[in-house]
Parts: sequence; structure tokens; C-alpha cells
Amino acid sequence: MDKIKDEVILIRIKGQKKKDWKNLCSKKQISLTSLIIDSVENRILNDERRKVLAFIEKQDNIFVKIENNINQVAKIANGQKSISENELRNFSDKLSEIVILKKEQNEIFTKIYEKLSR
Repeated sequence: MDKIKDEVILIRIKGQKKKDWKNLCSKKQISLTSLIIDSVENRILNDERRKVLAFIEKQDNIFVKIENNINQVAKIANGQKSISENELRNFSDKLSEIVILKKEQNEIFTKIYEKLSR
């Protein structure tokens, strides 16, 4: 079997540029190697992956809450044959959250598709 060995590439950059890159990596919580390789290969950076996963998790949690609220509103409306203005306002707010989350989701997915298509 032929084992693939890691290679080393030396590049020259100004000291300030290296500091800038390291600061960027520190902010994004990624390695300098990851920044360079992912940027050169037009791949999604690790910090962007984390943001996507965090967004998906947040979205899932919010949708579960919204689903519960929709069920509660339906139960109240069915039981009382009417719904209070407060309950209707709460329900409307939750639907507005869905619209915002869907917009964010679409923006994130567009970025992912752009990265994947390169």
C-alpha cells in the first residue's frame, strides 16, 4: 500500500500580514492551515460550518416551540370555538419568526451552494 504523506509548503509574507491572518483565525476559531487550504480550494471554512450547524439546531428548537404553540392554539380554538386576541397575536408573532428564519436559512443555503458549485 502506498501511504500518502503530508507535504510542507513554505510561503513568504510580511510579518504584519501573518499577524492579521492569525488574528482572523483566532476570531474564526480555525487554524491558519485550514484558512489557507479552504480558501484556496473554495471550501466552506470550519467556522462557517459551525454557524450552519448552530443555525440548524436553533431553527429546529424554534420550530418545535412553534409547533407546540400551533397545537395549543388549535386546541383552545377547538375547545372554546373562539380565540382571544392575545392568543392570536402570539400565534401571529410565531408565524413572523418562521418567515425570518426561512429568510436566514435561504441566505445560508445560497452561500453553501455557491461554495459547493466552485
